[in-house]
Amino acid sequence: MTTATHPRLALFAGEKAFPALSACEHFAGSEKLIGKAMDLQVEYGPVFDITCDCEDGAAAGQEQEHAAMVVRMINSDRNRFDKAGVRIHDPAHPAWRLDVDIVIGQAASRVAYITIPKATNHEQVREVIDYIHRKTREAGVGRVVPVHVLIETHGALRDVFHIAALSGIEVLDFGLMDFVSGHHGAIPAAAMRSPGQFEHALLARAKADMVAAALANGIVPAHNVCLNLKDADVIAGDATRARNEFGFLRMWSIYPAQILPIVNAMRPDFTEVEDAAGILIAAQDADWGPIQYKGELHDRATYRYFWGVLEKARITGMVLPAEAEQRFFAG
Repeated sequence: MTTATHPRLALFAGEKAFPALSACEHFAGSEKLIGKAMDLQVEYGPVFDITCDCEDGAAAGQEQEHAAMVVRMINSDRNRFDKAGVRIHDPAHPAWRLDVDIVIGQAASRVAYITIPKATNHEQVREVIDYIHRKTREAGVGRVVPVHVLIETHGALRDVFHIAALSGIEVLDFGLMDFVSGHHGAIPAAAMRSPGQFEHALLARAKADMVAAALANGIVPAHNVCLNLKDADVIAGDATRARNEFGFLRMWSIYPAQILPIVNAMRPDFTEVEDAAGILIAAQDADWGPIQYKGELHDRATYRYFWGVLEKARITGMVLPAEAEQRFFAG
């Protein structure tokens, strides 16, 4: 007798499932650009997240006004999908607590995540996370606001496995520009773009270490920006190398024309999606016991992999085989 146990229950019972997040994270710092990004979410569908930037977006001395604007946008009707997070000021900046107070105090139920930049050790990250969690409890909302952490300093890279082990983190972001700048000219400026950003030994090591730390702790690793704003082939090429050579599952965008090339490049191969659907349908029919599919043996270990393929395909806007959509995602 077969059952219709859902993959999330059958494959991840009693443990944390890997986050199913959009493959693109688009940064916007002004009210105009945040609004445009929200409008693009309506046009494209919810295939990317928006990071409203309080760090680089706020003029010096206007941090409170800028954070209030960000909250107003997050709480507005233009934020149709509740897929807008906030990058706050870094832990050494006097405004980071003010950012958290305003964002959590006024938008705790709708902010998608909070990003912590430029930390130099895991103790700093823990302090900010603890403050976010305390303010969330005080706000009386029944959720834990997810945290993203930028790895862009020598200290953060040194502590990356300690950082990844902290509670409440769902994304580690690699911050290429600040990381290169922190080497005081030892890494040339050419390494801020391809192919150097993937081939320079110090950068390849840093990216690989960060991805390893993230994946070992059930966290999504996000790749840095592409400096080319409009050439879709260059942008997609960077996303493809980040995904296939280093294991990044998400990538930043800093210009609207970058969003779809990143999303498309990060999508799974459709042949693999078809196989994933066929394998998981057969597995569910077999009550999640071992099966044969196209002459190969599959069990729970491969089912977890293929469930990840289906989730990634769906969140990037791919149309799934109809039976898989009906069984696993309807309702």
